[in-house]
Amino acid sequence: MCSDTALDYEVAQGRAQSFYARFERKDELQHQTHYCPGCGHGIANKMLARAIDELGIQDRTILVGPVGCSVFTYYYFDVGNIQAAHGRAPAVATAVKRSRPEAVVISYQGDGDLSAIGSAEILHAANRGENITVIFVNNAIYSMTGGQAAPTTLLGQKSTTTPGGRAADTEGYPLHMSELLATLEAPVYIERVGLGDNKQTAQAGRAIRRALENQVRGLGFSLVEVLAPCPTIWKMSPVDAQHWVRDVMEKTFPLGVMRDRTGEAMPKPAAPPSPALEEIPRILGVADEDLPQGNAHAVEGSREVDLEVRIAGFGGQGVLLLGEVLAEAGLDAGLEVSWLPSYGPEMRSGTSNCHVRLASGSIDSPLVSAPGILVAMNEPSLRKFDRSVRPGGWVIYNGSEFPADCARADVRVLALPFTEVAHQLGDARASNMIMLGALLEMTAVLPEASVGAALRRLVKNPRWIELDERALARGRALFREAYVEVGA
Repeated sequence: MCSDTALDYEVAQGRAQSFYARFERKDELQHQTHYCPGCGHGIANKMLARAIDELGIQDRTILVGPVGCSVFTYYYFDVGNIQAAHGRAPAVATAVKRSRPEAVVISYQGDGDLSAIGSAEILHAANRGENITVIFVNNAIYSMTGGQAAPTTLLGQKSTTTPGGRAADTEGYPLHMSELLATLEAPVYIERVGLGDNKQTAQAGRAIRRALENQVRGLGFSLVEVLAPCPTIWKMSPVDAQHWVRDVMEKTFPLGVMRDRTGEAMPKPAAPPSPALEEIPRILGVADEDLPQGNAHAVEGSREVDLEVRIAGFGGQGVLLLGEVLAEAGLDAGLEVSWLPSYGPEMRSGTSNCHVRLASGSIDSPLVSAPGILVAMNEPSLRKFDRSVRPGGWVIYNGSEFPADCARADVRVLALPFTEVAHQLGDARASNMIMLGALLEMTAVLPEASVGAALRRLVKNPRWIELDERALARGRALFREAYVEVGA
């Protein structure tokens, strides 16, 4: 029997406001998360979202999620979200909290992330007493990657990397991260909770809320370790996995408060305001003449500049310095610049290259995957990068002859024995500056004054400055002789 009379009702349980109304990770599954049935992450997510709602901090919350089963938290939590590299969430959370002290910053991590690759990060964040909240979901296994042993895997527990069970003499003992961090002086609150039954789950919710309250009050570092079931990787039913948390995991990882200084802790003092920009050189002890002079030698006119250069050679050939001088000169001329080095482990004779970009407008990425100019200081570097030069680009090659099998009809080449020319000037090590001189003459985008100012900032030895200046002039002349004066 139906009635037109509206029924009064009260919703006792529902989706937390801090969750999105729809989870848009997959078009066909917008009503559910990616977690497996019975996974502890889903419960931890719900308790965290509920605590955020109850404290009224949704608009202030920033959640840092690293690699692991929690990797898609940004699809679920309607808060500020930042993705961190594996194990680096505490470092990212530290940076966010220090730059946005009014925010409530949460690092949400699994045991493979926090206790393995991220062990140093969490240790030092806790030791500094950073005013962040860490939710540490411990299911004693690497779940997302198939079930390898983690630092928290129990003795005797089987995994893909410990098929006979974890043994102390070969894999060591399970790490007790909460107990370890509780030995430090700075942390304010550390508690281990479980999801082994309804009573434990209720206590876990209270602990998570308390950890967030500590941050709202400005008390310092709080961590809640959550013992969580992982039915899929443990190869158990959801019910059996929950019981395993209560009946087995707790014997290795006892529940309880490991550290509680909330009663005596005082709010951390507000960070001093950042110094004014003009004060930074004085604080760092840098003289005015050592600083880039901004637009002191600005590029004339409204010419658009977009220069992408890849410089490559052996370590010891001055590859990185060549790129630094180019970038510093661009900075001096008022351009947007980026300089990204890449080099092998050897100081000398190892491979080395760098990416340099100069532009009138914003630079979207420091990577130069398709350079307009390749400066190859040896043949191996030429062969490694020559095919990446975009059509219409240039290759400046340190060699008497350009290898025939590297020739391209759509790329121009300046091949000269730059090392021999540098030797004639007085030192073969100046070949990098001769090649830079050729590049500067080729592009004609930087004032000579900017190049000179950059050189004097980076090279302190007067003897080398004089030699490098002659090398730059010789490189410019070599390009003119090869291409300009003969009409090439």
